[in-house]
Amino acid sequence: MTRPHRRTRTARLTAPLAAAALLAGGLGAVALSAGAAQAAPRAGTAAAQDDFNGDGYADLVVGAPDATVSGAAKAGYVAVTYGSAEGVSLTDKKVISRSTSGVPGSATAGQRFGATFTKGDLDGDGFSDLVIAGGKAGSVVLWGSASGLTGGTALAGYGAAPQAGDFDGDGKTDLALFSAQSVGGDDPEGAPAALWKGPVSRAGTPAAKLPLLDKSLWWGYDADGASCATNGGCEDGASSITGPVDSGRVGDVNGDGKDDIVQWVYAGDGVWGNRLLLGGGASGFTRGWVPGEDTGRETGTGIGDVNGDGYDDVVVGRDGWNDKVRIAFGSASGLSESRVQSFDQDLPGFPGAEEEGDGIGTTVSVGDVNGDGYADIALGLPGEDVGDVEDAGSVALVPGTASGVTGTGAQTFHQNTAEVPGVAEAGDRFGVSSALLDVNGDGRLDLAAGSTAENEEKGAVWVLPGTAAGLTATSSLAFGAGDLSAPATKAHFGAYLR
Repeated sequence: MTRPHRRTRTARLTAPLAAAALLAGGLGAVALSAGAAQAAPRAGTAAAQDDFNGDGYADLVVGAPDATVSGAAKAGYVAVTYGSAEGVSLTDKKVISRSTSGVPGSATAGQRFGATFTKGDLDGDGFSDLVIAGGKAGSVVLWGSASGLTGGTALAGYGAAPQAGDFDGDGKTDLALFSAQSVGGDDPEGAPAALWKGPVSRAGTPAAKLPLLDKSLWWGYDADGASCATNGGCEDGASSITGPVDSGRVGDVNGDGKDDIVQWVYAGDGVWGNRLLLGGGASGFTRGWVPGEDTGRETGTGIGDVNGDGYDDVVVGRDGWNDKVRIAFGSASGLSESRVQSFDQDLPGFPGAEEEGDGIGTTVSVGDVNGDGYADIALGLPGEDVGDVEDAGSVALVPGTASGVTGTGAQTFHQNTAEVPGVAEAGDRFGVSSALLDVNGDGRLDLAAGSTAENEEKGAVWVLPGTAAGLTATSSLAFGAGDLSAPATKAHFGAYLR
């Protein structure tokens, strides 16, 4: 068959040889440098949306939303470790908070700045930019340049789970923006949301402000739809919608050249679930079916072309109502319940045994690690026991094939795996977060995995290099907030990775 034309979304990761000392303590946030104009020639092959300074190496962003900043508890920050031929750098980095010079606002207790964030070249200058969610105070854009991230532009009113992508298919990066809202109770709360058409200027002005959803979905609010009803949410082209709690994942499930979003949202009555927003034109997103619309509890979600047919697939981890990881395969008509593959740790070739509480797929990242043209699935199992060590946690990589996943070549890693830094300890919950990106620009996807419970909830991140044979622990790296001279005490460093 002829595959539909798709934009390349590959990103990978390779780490340098390094020690794993996870130091406590740390200093305040580092001020951002001034920007430069032109991108340097690329030395690596990392995906453009992961590259802030245009050098061809992906830059890893780590969230520490519960860190104390400028004396404000849970004010939060993000740490950016720039990529290089040797992998992520612990010296070439930025630590960004509301107390950082050039960033609008001030560190505020409970703000959890950096709980979610997104990457994309908003202004079309060839450098990816970083949008950081900042709660009720709104989000902040840090702008890419040849010298890395610089400046800071406030996006007032939209402080929850921003998402960047080409949602109308015109080749320019757009922004889907959502307002922070309370989560709980019988009904989900509606709040203003909008689709900003790119390019977005450094003054924070988009080419156009569009409704987030098609007008046919604005009215008649329900637990998984949208409304303009009571709070002025439809003014200036913004629709009111039940907002996402997680930043979600972007991909093209129907091959139409327009990016789609899968998000984890509160559905009411104590239940959470996934929502699929299909990219469109001037009328905004439309709704589509996706697995896990009422999961009952948090689960991971990823998007990528697992079977190599040119359509992105959605992978949903084990949740409250379903004991298995599910792959919903994309097609010209989108996702369908008739095209779903399910599996768990009983999949032939999957190392380890299925146990209650392992939490397979608590986090999900999808991408082509080994370069064979099929996206592989990285799964966090933060509740897995390692020997007699309870809830030490692990991560697994399940290769994709033309028929989905078979289990052949599946791998698992934990802190007692040879050459993985550290030691498995009870309650570490290694693998609670993950990302795939090419930090050394070698064309192989590698894995970043987090443990927010490591070292008395300071948190830490591990980087496992990718190879033609999959992931490897050789030359893997571990680091914590203290290694970046950033606030560490109960920071939950690694809560979100991208």
